[in-house]
This record gives sequence, C-alpha cells and structure tokens, in this order.
Amino acid sequence: MTDASSWPRGTSLDTLRAELREWIRLNAPEGLAAVIDWNARVDLPGSVGSRVSEETYAQAQRSPEFLAWERCCLQARLVCPAWPVEFGGRGWEAPEMTVLDEEFFRAGVPRIDRVQGESMVGPSLILHGTEDQKARLLPSIRSGEHRYCQGFSEPGAGSDLASARTRGVVDGDDLVITGQKVWTSRFATANMIFVLCRTDPDAQKHRGLTYVILPFTPGENGIDVRPIRQITGGHEFAEVFFDETRAPLDNVIGGLGNGWKVVQSVLRFERAAAGRATTMLLQARERELSELAALATSSGRHLDPVVRQEMAWAHSQVAILRASWHRTVAEVAAGREPGPQLSIWKLQWSELHLRLAALGMELAGVNGVVRPEGDGYHLSRWQDAFLVAQSGTIYAGTSDVQRNILGESVLGLPREPKPEQSKENVRA
Repeated sequence: MTDASSWPRGTSLDTLRAELREWIRLNAPEGLAAVIDWNARVDLPGSVGSRVSEETYAQAQRSPEFLAWERCCLQARLVCPAWPVEFGGRGWEAPEMTVLDEEFFRAGVPRIDRVQGESMVGPSLILHGTEDQKARLLPSIRSGEHRYCQGFSEPGAGSDLASARTRGVVDGDDLVITGQKVWTSRFATANMIFVLCRTDPDAQKHRGLTYVILPFTPGENGIDVRPIRQITGGHEFAEVFFDETRAPLDNVIGGLGNGWKVVQSVLRFERAAAGRATTMLLQARERELSELAALATSSGRHLDPVVRQEMAWAHSQVAILRASWHRTVAEVAAGREPGPQLSIWKLQWSELHLRLAALGMELAGVNGVVRPEGDGYHLSRWQDAFLVAQSGTIYAGTSDVQRNILGESVLGLPREPKPEQSKENVRA
C-alpha cells in the first residue's frame, strides 16, 4: 500500500504523480466522486440555477463520504500541503501542488482546500506571526474550524490596496475598525475575516497599514454584510461595513503599521508555493474544450468549416496555455521568479475563457439566448459560462492592466501617462 509519508520534498514529479494516483485509488471513499461534480467549481460558482452553488457545495461537504475523505487527507498532510512540515504541511511548491491538483481533478475527487485561510492567512502567520498566534490560529485553519474571507478591497482601493481608508484605532486591548470593504468573496461560509486597515493616517499610504484577524459575525460587533447580486443571478461577493468593530490586538499580524509588508510577503508566498488557482483554471479551459466538441457534434455543427476552424484554434490555445503554465512551474522549481509571464498567463486564460463561452453560446443556437424554464434566475450551461467569463477579464488585474505591464516591463514602451498628465496634454 502506498504510504503518503513516503513523499518528502524532492521526490521526482513522475514518482509523486504515480504514488498520488495509487494513494487516491486506495483511499478515496466509495461513492465520493458521485456525491457531486467536484470539478464543476474550477471557476467562480456563477448562477444558482445552472452550476454548483455555494449551498449545494456546502451540503456535499457534509456528506459521510466527504468527511471520511477530509480525515484521510488531514492524516496524510494533504491539507495545506504548501505549508512547512512543522505546521502540518509538506513544504510543497508549485510543481508538487500542480501534480496534486491534476491528479485529484483526474480522479474526480475534491482537494480539501481551506481557500484564503490556506493561501493567505496561513502564510501571513507563518512568516510574521508570533509563536502564540501560530499555535492559536494555524491548527484551526487546517482543521476547517476557521473559514476566512478577505477584507482588503475598498470602493476607492481595489487593485491599489495601499490606498485603503478603513480606519483602525487602538482602544485598550482592542483595535476598533470603521470603514467599508467590497468584493468580499466566500462571505457566505466564512466565520473569520482578515482586514487591512489604516492605523496611522499621517503616514505615507504604504505605511501605517495594519493586518488584523477577527471573527466574522454579520449582525454583531458592528459588522454589516450586504450581498452583491451578479449578472449570473448569484451572489459570490458582498460589501462589508465595519462600525466600531472591535478586534483583539493579539490578532494583529506583524505589528501595528506593518500591514503592507505582511501583504506583500503573503502574495509572494502565494505565487511561489500554491499554484492552485492557475492549475484549476487550466483544467477548466480543457473541460470547456471537451464540452464544446461534444456540443458541436450533438448539434451537427462539427462539419461546419467555420466551426471546425474555431475549434482547431481553441485546441491550439489550450495547448499553449498548458505549456505556458508548465514553463512557469519549471521556473519556480529552478528558484527563479516567474516575472511578467504571469501577466501573459492572466491574459491568456481569461480571454480564452470569454471566447470559448461565446462559441458555446453560438453552438447552442436559440437556446443560447433564451433563458431556461424554472423558478428563480436559471441559466443554461453556456449562458452561465459567458456571463461568468466577463469577470475574469477584470478580477486579479484587468486585461488593460496586464497589457500595460507587458508593454512597459517587457517591450520597454513608455509608461502610461497619469490622469493629470493626460489633462495637461489635452489643454496644450
């Protein structure tokens, strides 16, 4: 029987892949893959009616099969495996994490993912937390007791986190927080939140920021949550308002005024170690390509030369996407920073998603523009994909921002003028 403890850091990827595949075969509970389509959540959940909603997914996570699988993965240290060994992980980086996600996806079983708790809060504690904070907070992330959402973006500070204006004022043993956050994902299932707030309003914008953890208790402790309805009919995001919300100073990570340093190091850890989101997005595009081929065949459009040309283009783009990600993984494995090619990757997958979804709508014919019957706001598979795909060109850095990065840092083009410079040019 394959023993998970035989996978130390440094095991060859081929060996790791073979042993993981065997371990899954021997340890996955019978019926686990049939509980739900676990692979359907490789993109944002989208609408309530046509994809795996938060409620449906949460119900599946309460099934006996999932709970048995969770215990098994915890014992094998396959929960938070990018964390260092001393904190319950395996110290795996992007290559090992890619193999792990590919094999779990192949088997149709869920990777036990603690989401922001795993990829952002855990690293912030590991890199900047006190020994007491690590002992108190890390085990509850791995166990799933604490489920985190993120309090970073604000109406006037989305990508520019350094412009955050949410205030934090020290009062005794507490930090009193007042302000607003937006685009808070995972709010529906979270019971904890990590917040970036400004504790020194007189400091330069990158200074005076503080990173703090507190219980997420909508309706209590001055926390008001307002879900944001999306064009898909779902509500993956919410606005969060803090009105003199109290957080213990013991939960300030990295010290008062050092929040920017914590955020930056956590983002570097996420790029170097996890790779989960990128692997999932690649798998999503491969899955869509396969579904498009089936749709074209079932509708008789597979003989249309224009459709065949579009499918051939899509197939080549997915192949390029896979090669691009594996190149990035290889560079990380060699100890090099991936650099601007991450911007290329972001452009590739998000705009390919949009084009694949549009092709799905076209192949669906009239069913692509007519909403299915049913209560609530139901969408067809490709209607949902098309609407969800719009957001991919915005979050995690818009396509325009990525093109600016590539133009300036790779091609050496002049920097984009600031708004005030553009106004001066207009007046001149």
